[in-house]
Amino acid sequence: MGKRLIWVVALLLIGAAGYWGYQSYNNKQDKQEVENLTQGYEKPSVQSDLAEQYDVIVIGGEPEGVAAAVSAARNGAKTLLVEKRAELGGLFTYGMLNFLDIPQGEDGKSVSRGIYGEWHKLVGGGNAFGILEAKAAFQKLVDDEPNLTLATETDVVKSVMARNKVTAVRLKNVNGEFEVKGKAFIDATQDADFATMSNVPYFTGGEDIGIKDKKMAVTLMIHLKNVDWKKIKETAKSEKFGAAEVTDSVAWGFSKLHYDYEPVEENTRLRGLNLVKIDDEYYINALQIFGIDGLDEASKQEAIEKGKRETKHILAFLQKEFPGFENAEIASFPTELYVRETRHIWAEYQLPMADVWTNKDHWDSIGFGAYPVDVQAQTPQDYGYVLSDPKQYAIPFRSLVPKGIDGLLVVGRSAGFSSLAAGSARVVPTGMVTGEAAGAAAALALEQDLSFRELSKDKELIKTLRNTLEKQGAFVKHIETDYPYQGEWYDESIQTLMNYGLVVGGYSNELKVDEAATRHSFVNMLKGAVYRANPVVAKELGDKLEAIHAEAFSTENGPLELNEASSILAKLFFKEGESWGTIVENGLIAPQTADHIKSENHKLQLKEMYAICASVIEYIKE
Repeated sequence: MGKRLIWVVALLLIGAAGYWGYQSYNNKQDKQEVENLTQGYEKPSVQSDLAEQYDVIVIGGEPEGVAAAVSAARNGAKTLLVEKRAELGGLFTYGMLNFLDIPQGEDGKSVSRGIYGEWHKLVGGGNAFGILEAKAAFQKLVDDEPNLTLATETDVVKSVMARNKVTAVRLKNVNGEFEVKGKAFIDATQDADFATMSNVPYFTGGEDIGIKDKKMAVTLMIHLKNVDWKKIKETAKSEKFGAAEVTDSVAWGFSKLHYDYEPVEENTRLRGLNLVKIDDEYYINALQIFGIDGLDEASKQEAIEKGKRETKHILAFLQKEFPGFENAEIASFPTELYVRETRHIWAEYQLPMADVWTNKDHWDSIGFGAYPVDVQAQTPQDYGYVLSDPKQYAIPFRSLVPKGIDGLLVVGRSAGFSSLAAGSARVVPTGMVTGEAAGAAAALALEQDLSFRELSKDKELIKTLRNTLEKQGAFVKHIETDYPYQGEWYDESIQTLMNYGLVVGGYSNELKVDEAATRHSFVNMLKGAVYRANPVVAKELGDKLEAIHAEAFSTENGPLELNEASSILAKLFFKEGESWGTIVENGLIAPQTADHIKSENHKLQLKEMYAICASVIEYIKE
């Protein structure tokens, strides 16, 4: 069985919850090193004395922020890391998300290396980690840098700007309120909070493809104790709750729980268990909560309270029905949610889904992503989907440089990715890759007395940046690889549809291009194309489009012939009765597509339907 097929099987079992390197501690020595790390750990004290100015100021003690600050400091920049919480780690530690989604490249190795790799080794090098171990490892990385100052329990009050450039930040903690100047800033908050405060343009949810209100499920991690791991293994073998796998530290699968467990709280759902064992503590990523606004503190707090109540019901069910949980108890609750998507900043290069699909490299690549494009469910009635499973794709430095505002880079899940590309790029190891690059870039830009925007256009200096990252252990080597349907006449059409999420390749990247197109599939895709590509045109054509949709679905589904597709297109965009030839002459259909589809009685295949709908998008898009 090939490497990618093995992962497909594993991923089907876990329902797109993780793409881990399934392993526990590499050896006894690793475990001892982790124990030594935690024994010497102390929570950092609040800084009472900050300098008036720093070279680089990083906002946010998330894993991405630690990587950014450490990288800047290692490259000679006097660096300040500002964190509102008492300790480091953010989502990993306060959200208890201790499963690692490790993006693996075509060679089967992690593409997230460098500072992320250093941290990963400190916590044992496995697919999961203890919360205390994570805090201690982040703290060690920070403490080991003499150029780095950490300010915890410190709130950002205001971004101070001179025209369109960030020049200082106003901070507040128990010691008072004060202003600190900076030569360069990096926003490593989950939601690009500092960038927003600095007037960086952004969009939310899927607004870039006409779905502004898209709200993927959020998760409250479940933290238990007194679980019988031996019985968990036996339950997996019995397949009582569906296929599952259990190692010494991780269990995943049990997908029948989707249906066997009936939630009590409205807008919640339990999916298959993804369970981590750390000594006698057990963490489950499975509870989904729907309809939550990740930018609204009241909404998030409501979700936490709802999640706590539902966790108690889940535990009662597991105690009764799932061997191994009979004596389980709730150990604690996370103080924060796992929120998958909120803002996306507009950047100098907005990484499109097509780049992920085509495993594209870039001249200014500062690292790679490789995680499946995981679009989580938005309601209890759907289960989400995987748009595609890339081999590996480059993240350009330009995607960290926000439009319009100078002196600032943005890293992590809210960086310059399209909403669909973010389904892959949002995972924390990839975010730490962007953080490390941003820190090194900040030091380089200061050394060269350039703005980040100027740096993003300088090919020689980008080579210098890439060389620096490579010396730090990051993976930045240029790659050449293929992608599905490469070189086919409809190749670009598929890329267009991918950018709007109108085709779904799943883990196999299979689009069934030679299967017959149907009337219903065409009208559905056409409707989606119009609504996603141009909201203004969608509003103008809305009544026509809804009528066409209703008419098509009032009749039995069947194969789609070109004359029927022509009739629908003519009715929508021109006037009823126009021929395929006239539609082509009017520029609605791309010439290459027209060259491959000529016969009026021709029964269309999916690849031809894809090409027609992609032509419609190019015709109407803003």
